[in-house]
Amino acid sequence: MHILRNIDLKRIFFIDIETVPGHASHDELCDVKRPLWHKFCTRRHARELAEGQTHAELYPNAGLYAEFGKIVCISVGYFRELADETLEFRVKSFADDDECDVLRGFSDFLARYLPASPERYPKLSSAHKDGHYLCAHNGREFDYGYLGRRMLICGQPIPPMLDIAGHKPWDLPHLLDTMELWKFGDNKGHISLPLLAGIFGIPSPKDDIDGSQVGYTYWVENNLARIAAYCQKDVITTARILLHYMGQKALWEQVSLINPAWTVGTAAAASPLRVA
Repeated sequence: MHILRNIDLKRIFFIDIETVPGHASHDELCDVKRPLWHKFCTRRHARELAEGQTHAELYPNAGLYAEFGKIVCISVGYFRELADETLEFRVKSFADDDECDVLRGFSDFLARYLPASPERYPKLSSAHKDGHYLCAHNGREFDYGYLGRRMLICGQPIPPMLDIAGHKPWDLPHLLDTMELWKFGDNKGHISLPLLAGIFGIPSPKDDIDGSQVGYTYWVENNLARIAAYCQKDVITTARILLHYMGQKALWEQVSLINPAWTVGTAAAASPLRVA
């Protein structure tokens, strides 16, 4: 792809987030939030309500909306050149029951990097020609905005790479999106990550759970480690897809994968990533 030809692979952070409803069930919504959810559902899920579903039955969808969900895991991956000039791909997860701690860890990491901007895109004042990129699947419609909104809700500063409110999409070349690139300008070109992976012969990241099961895995199974492992697989798959877009799919076979398991209470889960 011509649009990717001048991007340094080592300046891209591949990310994925996992979100769940803010409460275990509709019954746990407080007196303030319950009517807000009902009013929201009336607009957003009018068809489902007309078909007989209740506001309580629709509550498992709350994780899709930053106003009613929360982020329980953010996984980040990046390519790093080693001394022998080979590459490794490192993946790390920020995951915790306390969403604000998750966002704080990720924000502190991301704040150290400015957004990339070729000279022909001078719109973002914080951008730099030697800056970095974010890459996510459907990131422009979901991940990037969700992160910014939840940071506001947690009262945290928004790092420059996500401080994009009020800017037009074409002013933000540092926000890469493997779904948007697949569309080739076609608004009907939505495609799931596992389907895109399958087309390119990449193993599906959904070999354990999928997005529809994350809420249950969190609130019922209480298995955050399983969610973090799933999130990391999405990051790895997104990186491999971008390699296909860049005409470098064979490069992955030469890459060392550093993918530590996330476990509750370990320093590896909470410590910030450091990019050499």
